[in-house]
Amino acid sequence: MADTTIKSVADLPITVEPAIIVGAGVAGLAVAHALMNAGVPTAILEKESRLAEPWHRRHQQLHLNTHRDLSSLPGLAYPPGTPAFPHRTVVIRHMNDFREENRLPVQFGVAVEEITYKGDHWALRTNAGPRLARNVVIATGRDRQPFIPEWKGMKDFTGRIVHSADFGDAQAYAGQKVLVVGAGNSGFDALNHLAGRDTAAIWLSARNGPALLPKRIAKIAVHRLSPLMARLPLRVADAVMATTQRLVFGDLTKFGMPPALSGGASRLTSDYTAIAADDGAVSAIKAGKITIVPAIREFTRDGVILANGSLIYPDIVIAATGYRTGLEPMVGKLGVLDGKGVPLFNGGQADPKLPGLWFTGMRPSIRGCFANAGILAKAIAKRIAGSAGASR
Repeated sequence: MADTTIKSVADLPITVEPAIIVGAGVAGLAVAHALMNAGVPTAILEKESRLAEPWHRRHQQLHLNTHRDLSSLPGLAYPPGTPAFPHRTVVIRHMNDFREENRLPVQFGVAVEEITYKGDHWALRTNAGPRLARNVVIATGRDRQPFIPEWKGMKDFTGRIVHSADFGDAQAYAGQKVLVVGAGNSGFDALNHLAGRDTAAIWLSARNGPALLPKRIAKIAVHRLSPLMARLPLRVADAVMATTQRLVFGDLTKFGMPPALSGGASRLTSDYTAIAADDGAVSAIKAGKITIVPAIREFTRDGVILANGSLIYPDIVIAATGYRTGLEPMVGKLGVLDGKGVPLFNGGQADPKLPGLWFTGMRPSIRGCFANAGILAKAIAKRIAGSAGASR
């Protein structure tokens, strides 16, 4: 058996581990489970001090937009009586139960700062010292860093600007004039909660119309059809979504909603724009409680100038403007990211020039993040378990 011990600068032995996973979110836990079932010894490094930290930080009203039957980690169902769209606290418990049941070796408080390729293995610089591995799976998530554009004049604005990740308690918006920027999944999540609150005004600033589906049609959860939708050609899936949207909601352009740039499935694939879910926002738009306005041109001290030159005066601006992976410091020098910082490879795909580097959970899926995590985990585990030296 080959010697897998390499001397560090301090002349201390550092073992080359078969596999290290960076990130213990849904995708990281799923791939750890798959690797260990395939007989590959695996370490999981998590920078936070507890599991599911992003879920802990999200607002109290947050529920999954995906159905519980398609939103569980491999081999573990939700407890009987769990609602169709589980609350965030249920998701947190589910992730912890999965870790405990499968005895997954998560090492908390270990932040990976940079990863470099050493020819036949990978070197990880962490806040807890160097680590070496044959295979590294990056599972830090596509929504690691909330993104807010640098709007002209925003620093002079005397109101509040918050990212949708920091939405907080919906009741806190009672009596407030609220501008939601962005008609994607996060924007509609905020609008769904605001629609039932006694706000002074709600505006939705949208540059492009969304791919929008209801959570339910009659008593059927629409997401339960996602496995079928995922098998359709993009143009067919686009047409099915557009037809469903039109039949359920009618023509939203009559209420000021811009047309969508392209179909929902196509945008999911091309620019990673998640499909929005309606749970009350459209009814509020049609009732006049939510007013659709153009894109932001700039901020003033006490207001917002829109693209058409009109002026509104929100107390709070919710920037539902997406996230960034934040992977540039870690792997930016390797040439594996696109212009938006999203990995060029996903799941069982890898750069042949950089063997042993894998990514998972970095792109949205029609199936939802849980179901997709399980699929990608199996693909990665199959590649790693079948590679030479994976379990040395």
